[in-house]
This record gives sequence, C-alpha cells and structure tokens, in this order.
Amino acid sequence: MSRYRVAQWGTGNVGLQALRAILDHPAMELVAVRVFSPAKIGRDARELTGSDPLGAGSTGIVATGSIEDVIAARPHCVIYLPDQPDVDDMCRLLEAGANLVTACIGFNQRASLDPQVLGRLEAACAAGSSSLYSTGSSPGWSTEVMPLTLMMMQRRFESLTITDYADMAERDSPIMLERLGFGAQVEDMDPNRQPVTVQSTTSSFNALAAAIGLPLEEVVGSVEYALARKREVIAAGVIEAGTIGAIRMGVFGVRGDKRILRRYSTWYVTRDLDPAWELRESGWSMQVKGDTSLDVTIAFDVAPEDYAAYSPGLTAHPVINAACHVIEAQPGVLETRDLPMLTPQLIES
Repeated sequence: MSRYRVAQWGTGNVGLQALRAILDHPAMELVAVRVFSPAKIGRDARELTGSDPLGAGSTGIVATGSIEDVIAARPHCVIYLPDQPDVDDMCRLLEAGANLVTACIGFNQRASLDPQVLGRLEAACAAGSSSLYSTGSSPGWSTEVMPLTLMMMQRRFESLTITDYADMAERDSPIMLERLGFGAQVEDMDPNRQPVTVQSTTSSFNALAAAIGLPLEEVVGSVEYALARKREVIAAGVIEAGTIGAIRMGVFGVRGDKRILRRYSTWYVTRDLDPAWELRESGWSMQVKGDTSLDVTIAFDVAPEDYAAYSPGLTAHPVINAACHVIEAQPGVLETRDLPMLTPQLIES
C-alpha cells in the first residue's frame, strides 16, 4: 500500500478530527500541522488532538504557524481546513506541488468560481502538477456524492429533495444561534434575507446538475420561521415563548420553470412550535423523483448530548477519504464527477 505525506492545515473542531484521522490512516504519514493560535505552535500533533488511544506517544511533528514549514515538509496533500480560505496561500501550496482537499465552500464547481480566482488556481495547479477538491458533509457528501449514488437508479429524472434536520437544543453556541435568528421576533428579521445555505449550496448544486446533464439556470433561496409555544431553556441560553424556535432554509436549483434540486435545512431548538412542523431527528431525508423513485432516511446514531463531539467527523471524514483519490487525479480544480468512486481505506474499530 502506498503511503502519502499529508499535512493538516487548521486545528479547529473539524481540523482536529481530520488530524486524528490522518494519524490513524494506514496510507497516510503526517508531515506538518499548520495552526493559527500562538499557544499551539511548537506542540506535538498528538498532544493537540487531546488523546493517545493506542499509546503511541508523540509523533515528532510539532505545530507551526508558517506556510514555509508546511511547504518544506513536501506533502503530497494538504488537508486544508482554515476558518476562511486564503487564495494566496492555496496557490502557494498548489504551486509547490501539494494537492489540496478542503471543506471550504465555493470550490465545488469550476464554473461557479470567480474567473480570476479560477485562473489563479488553475495556473497554480499546472505549475505544481497538483489538484484542488472541495467536499464535506453539507455541501459535499449530501449534495453530490449521495445524490449521484441515488441517481444511478434513474433514467428519467424529475426532482431531488434533500432535507437536513438539526436539533440545536444541545448546541452550546449562543453567537451562532443568535446570528441564525433563534430567540428573535419574526418581525425583526429582514424579509429579504437570503439563507446562509444559499452561498454554501449554490456551487455544489451547479456541479451536481452539470454532472447529470441538466444544468441549472439559477439558484434561489427562501426562509421560513416557526415560533416556540413556550419558554425553552437550551444549552445556549433561553428561547422565550413567541420567539423563533425553528428555521427552515430552502435552496432551489431552477431549470426552466421547475425547481429540480431542493435543499431544506430545518434547524430547531424545540418541537413545540407554532405552526406545527413535521420534524425528524438530526440527519438527512432524501427523495429522488423519477422513473425509479427513492426515499431514503439517514439518521445520526448519537445521543443529543454527544452531538458536539460527533458532528466534526461528518465534515472531516469525507475530506480525509477523498485525499488519496485526489493525489492520484489529474492536475486542476476538480469536481466530484472528475473523480472515481470515493472508496475509503478504513481501520477496524
């Protein structure tokens, strides 16, 4: 089995889960870790993960704040998971011959990128004979990989509807919930507000539609709210009765006069809502309408109180599992349709 030299870029919640996965991966050798907190610089990679499940001790790879150190480590691939992407850094890494796999939004489809940015990235890939690929959970696996799997059963296609449900009651993220609108009055919300999921889903929906030969004409969004019927105490604070207790963000890929791709992100902190909504446990529901229609439910097999530790893997693991395929792919900015079936190399639990 080939072993690839891999660097981890970013050590937030998702980045740390990716780092753990690299250390355990049978085909990966960790060669560098890029951090953004001065307190993390100089610390061993395994120490950063907060665990040593196999008693393996230190890795000998200490965290750095320098891109030069990462390039000097000569990685075949950088698992690129910063808070925000930096195209200058991405181009430097690609020019140096490092493939990039990322969960940063907006890089799922070449045609959806700003032409100037795409030109820079493609030139960097050509110079370094390297590739860039973006995936994750939503967007990524749930908006491209799984839909394409379901569409393999079709010849005539009508629509795809993806609904991701998230019970946010145990999410101790007051700032995030406030920004989304939880606990606010509906009349205080901007009626022209576009859901945050439009930005994250547009390039992924465009990539999916192009892959199946039904390109979209536009991607539009909508937001709906339901109110908490009574006062709710949640991990992030208090939701008063009559304030927003659930949000449904819709993203629609339009072709002609039809919304052929639909994504609903239904996030809630209580099930006692006005109006009453049909809610499910955290996970995905996917319906493909066509000549071989399918209805699939994917539930997260985890207790609500453990979701914070569970959820980073939903984003990090698709990135890790794509990396070996991206290393072996042709140079350039890649889309899911450019890659073979993304088969993971797993370890026994």
